[in-house]
Amino acid sequence: MDIILLIEGLFVLIFFLLIAATSLLEKEKRAAVISAAAGLVISIPYLVPVLFLVSYPDIVGYILAAVVLVPVLIYLLPVRLPVRYDRLQPVHRFDERDTMFSRKTLQPGTERFREYYKRNPDKKESDDKFRSKPGLLKAGSKYYDPVLFGAANSIFSKIDELHPRVEGEPNILKSPVDPQDMSDRLSKMIVRWGAHSAGITKLHDYHIYSVGGRGNRYDEVFEKEHEYAIAFTVEMDYDMMRAAPDAPTVVESANQYLQSALIAVQIAEFIRDLGYPARAHIDANYKLICPLVARDAGLGEIGRMGLLMTPKLGPRVRIAVVTTDLPLVETVSKPAPDVIDFCRKCEKCAVVCPGRSIPFGDEQEINEVMRWQINSESCYTYWCIAGTDCGRCMIVCPYAHPDNWFHTMIRFGIQNSSLFRSLAVPLDDLFYGKRPKPRKI
Repeated sequence: MDIILLIEGLFVLIFFLLIAATSLLEKEKRAAVISAAAGLVISIPYLVPVLFLVSYPDIVGYILAAVVLVPVLIYLLPVRLPVRYDRLQPVHRFDERDTMFSRKTLQPGTERFREYYKRNPDKKESDDKFRSKPGLLKAGSKYYDPVLFGAANSIFSKIDELHPRVEGEPNILKSPVDPQDMSDRLSKMIVRWGAHSAGITKLHDYHIYSVGGRGNRYDEVFEKEHEYAIAFTVEMDYDMMRAAPDAPTVVESANQYLQSALIAVQIAEFIRDLGYPARAHIDANYKLICPLVARDAGLGEIGRMGLLMTPKLGPRVRIAVVTTDLPLVETVSKPAPDVIDFCRKCEKCAVVCPGRSIPFGDEQEINEVMRWQINSESCYTYWCIAGTDCGRCMIVCPYAHPDNWFHTMIRFGIQNSSLFRSLAVPLDDLFYGKRPKPRKI
């Protein structure tokens, strides 16, 4: 028994010290201190027989052995209790004119302004509230920084320059392709060009906005134009996002919108050069709802905060999409009920949301679909107060931790065991705090 206890003690000590070292690399001092302390304190009873040449009574040895063995079994054994899982598949198409990004462009006194609020008088009061605030990337906002806000504006201007290139005429000479081979090549190409993940799905009506709401697409009725959609994600920098909702966050957000736009435009132009129609859907120039497309392309699930929850980065990504008639093969989309179940247990994003915009509790039936729905009006109003696009919910999500060995291990436990899933939230609160504070860059 003494040998077993020695092995367990060394395992515990080394395991927690490795977590502490990893946490220091992540600049997570709290997690590092707790891990190191846990390793030292928990391992002491196991090392006593060797250090002091004493032996425990058998019952004590069995209890100590179980203290380590039971958590390991909880982690490793695939105890998957039944989970309610209603995959979000809208039955109604969404009007882009109702998005906050469209409503913010409405100018008081214009015909478009009057027409919109005549149709939607219930939205006037909440929209007047955000218009009374300084505004996104504006002087006078809470986190105003002329240098960083200027940097973000310059990046968004560069994205605007890409808008004329999102679509165009395909080459009159059509190259024959093998759908499976082309799908594999495209996915690898997208990742090689800087994306984190990529997937393919058939384009469905519910992916597409019913009516356009931005730029020269305002009031344009959208119809399904292509057969396939290629969705991909780009990673948002962990350190930059830890500053959320401060100014560095909006710079990182803008930068990843740009990176995703560059990749999407490249892919669309490449496909058109092969002789097939293709359109890139990038920031401020979408005809569809990117998270829904990405979900159906196998890149993640839609979580409590209404964002795509990816397996390795959580919501800490930006998404772009290319739609096309190029013959492709759909990516196998495996539902992840464990992610939705974890969201039900977690609520960390709702706890820290500065705008109180994220709902607590389970999903509700909204437009005949069981889902969570954020309060987009209060969310955008906070953006206009802060001057940034916040991102607080995104960075505190336990799935958003860096993609290293420790957090990969935790994500496996969440997927593998319902019991471990219940422990993961309080453990994350212990290591990182229930209300983690923003970090200075």
